[in-house]
Amino acid sequence: MNFGSIFVSEAFGTGVLILLGVGVVANVLLAKTKGFDGGWLLINFGWGIGVMSGVYVAYKTGGHLNPAVTIGIWTSGAHEYAPGIPVTFGNTVAYIGGQMVGAILGAAIAFLAYRQHFAAESDAGKKLGVFSTGPEIRSYGWNFLTEVAATFVLVFVIVSFGHTPTGLGPVAAALLVLGIGASLGGPTGYAINPARDLGPRIAHALLPMGAGKNSDWSYSWVPVLGPLAGGALAGLVSQFVF
Repeated sequence: MNFGSIFVSEAFGTGVLILLGVGVVANVLLAKTKGFDGGWLLINFGWGIGVMSGVYVAYKTGGHLNPAVTIGIWTSGAHEYAPGIPVTFGNTVAYIGGQMVGAILGAAIAFLAYRQHFAAESDAGKKLGVFSTGPEIRSYGWNFLTEVAATFVLVFVIVSFGHTPTGLGPVAAALLVLGIGASLGGPTGYAINPARDLGPRIAHALLPMGAGKNSDWSYSWVPVLGPLAGGALAGLVSQFVF
């Protein structure tokens, strides 16, 4: 596959992931929705199904949907990102570029789907919470560590899929994300994906959100650098385990 094909595949897959993921958070948080106050597990399931759907859409490129996964595969010593796609700098840029663009577009479409509910919601914090993660207790060092640990689990287990094939494919990835959200998502909202947080946060900054809009850029580095570090570490450790 060439640069453009990789970019488009990952953009569409990540767009579907974010559309469904941001959508389920909007359904739970925003005023006057059918799913209002549906709870944490509803959000976990929504993101899990979003991952499964996005991986199926981006099957040609292996459905990374996440720069931390791409970097983790790189540091694992793999020769290919997916069958027929060698690990090269150019292909890495295509993967991450597609993921970021898809994340922004997916978040924008979710905003349009819930446009009237955003207009009816007076809490600016909830509006931001639909798009991006944030800590329950703000402590940048500990928040960073949480994201490193959760993303390490994500990427380490995904790398293991290649060594212990189960035939579950995208379903296994969905269950993994569901489990991470239920187990490790409490402190920070489990970004575990730089594109998942930064793309929608950019969309939040650009879209009309009404009075009091604050995209919380002071925290934004945590769900970007934490997952990248966790993914890279998982790839390195996998070389000694698998």
